[in-house]
Amino acid sequence: MPHFDYIARDAGGNRVTGTIEAASRQEVLAQMAGRSLFPVEVDAQKAPGVIRRRIPASMLATTLSQMSDLLQGGVPLLRTLEILRRQISHVGMREVIADLHRQVEDGTSLAAAMQRHQRVFGQITVSMVEAGGEGGFLEESLGRVAGFIEMQEDLKGRTIGALVYPVALAGIFMAVVIGLLVFFVPRFESIFAIMRERGDLPLLTECLLATSRFAWKWGLWIALVLALLGAAMAKWLKTDQGRTWLDLTKLRLPVVGRIFRNLAIARFCRVLGMLLAHGVPILRALQISSEAAGNRVLASAVVEATENISAGQTLAQPLSRCEHFPETIVEM
Repeated sequence: MPHFDYIARDAGGNRVTGTIEAASRQEVLAQMAGRSLFPVEVDAQKAPGVIRRRIPASMLATTLSQMSDLLQGGVPLLRTLEILRRQISHVGMREVIADLHRQVEDGTSLAAAMQRHQRVFGQITVSMVEAGGEGGFLEESLGRVAGFIEMQEDLKGRTIGALVYPVALAGIFMAVVIGLLVFFVPRFESIFAIMRERGDLPLLTECLLATSRFAWKWGLWIALVLALLGAAMAKWLKTDQGRTWLDLTKLRLPVVGRIFRNLAIARFCRVLGMLLAHGVPILRALQISSEAAGNRVLASAVVEATENISAGQTLAQPLSRCEHFPETIVEM
């Protein structure tokens, strides 16, 4: 049955807002009349589902930070979501918060409600919120996630700014080379043919002409094949096997692989430490923190560690067998 949001005035002229579950708008008006409410505005809520609008990371970080502040101020979760739904100007974020409010009102946990919008919040946020809900420090976990998103966006902005110039130069260079091979070099084919008959054509020029003829004849087909391969690769990377391969590749990349690894391990250790400090059992803490790592390779090693602990063994043994955990982490 659909839900309707309403704004009304009571008998004393005070502004009243709320939600009514009814089969139609007329039934909503009848229920409001029975409560002595005078309708000002009645809107049908959209059916809950996955929000497709793109939400900027800055908006997400601000919303999570405000949620943390309100909860720390003693505002109940449902009231917090209602306040945020009213004051947020971004349409997509407002729809997400409205759906979170509906789900939490129906008895769903905040982490489970966020899981429905994983494209918006990401697995890291969902895992951190789940950790906060399990350990009783939801406000702290929301604040930490907001700070992490802001730091990540700042790093992304500086990285993109540093890469704009070399990427632009590389793009112009590639466009010039392709233009020369496809449009410019073929115009001199007759001149090069005379030089070839005389035996004066260098080998390097022969290779250039062969490459130009190949690009002119097969260029469109090559572009089409590369586009199809790219689409197939993107689809495969969305599977479990593809994601595992991608996470393993990230860890093995030169220079940046070390950064990816340290970031994932830091997230895992931070979440695990918070959970244990707030009294969450170690098996449950490991399960949640493995998801917070954001890397399937490291998460599988943590899952194996969980099985070891269940069998009465230590946490360090399976982590030491995973080559991606530093020795200092294993020793600690």
